[in-house]
Amino acid sequence: MRKRILEIVPDAQEVVSYGMPAFKVDETIVAGLLANKKHVGYYPFSGSILKLFPEELAGFSKTISAIHVPVDKPLTKTLMKKLIKARLTQAK
Repeated sequence: MRKRILEIVPDAQEVVSYGMPAFKVDETIVAGLLANKKHVGYYPFSGSILKLFPEELAGFSKTISAIHVPVDKPLTKTLMKKLIKARLTQAK
């Protein structure tokens, strides 16, 4: 998923935020990733982003702030692009 994020926002700066690898565009963190035993947590760094995509995220376990992505079924590039675009739009 790291590779896909960098394809979507190639100028993103890789940083650490809240103790996890994250991706910063200008001054906005647009995504974070955190590995777990059975999944990778994808964090859009905004509690309101995930609510925007109920149908696309219906098959995933999630919290208010994260999507639990099975290791063997990463998010599609299309969905990641939507999540990142929504975060960038929100930050303006």
